[in-house]
Amino acid sequence: MTGYEIKSIVDRSTRLFWAASYGQIYPELRRLEADGLISGKSEPQGGRKRNVYRLTAAGRRELRAWLGSEPQAFELRDEGLLKLFFAGAIDGESAIGTLDAKRAQHQEVLDHLRELQAEGTSGYTALVLRHGIEFNEWQVEWCERVARELAAAERKAA
Repeated sequence: MTGYEIKSIVDRSTRLFWAASYGQIYPELRRLEADGLISGKSEPQGGRKRNVYRLTAAGRRELRAWLGSEPQAFELRDEGLLKLFFAGAIDGESAIGTLDAKRAQHQEVLDHLRELQAEGTSGYTALVLRHGIEFNEWQVEWCERVARELAAAERKAA
């Protein structure tokens, strides 16, 4: 695949839990090629320069070793939670709006994942898809519940 094709697949599949930008993909492809884990071949198309990469035998061994090792990164980056964490710095004025935006984003992702589920998946892909659906369902419910709690607290304080 080309770097462009890899980015396209990431955006349609793993992006919900492991995003990658072109600025990450192309340097990583160069590193993997330098390490002998992939091989690249120039295959221009329509006047455009492009390299197609394939996994080498060494790359396949490295992939198997990586899949067999324990995960090292369990990181969640959520700007909405970061903003909620700091909402008290401005008397909590932004908290409900942040929760509404966070809920809407998770609902949008949830709708998309349910569409993918309706198209049909199987095996480990279906397991990861189910995780995404259940995670986003919980996020939507949590945002709604906390927004109600904050609104009730505001009414009580007024």
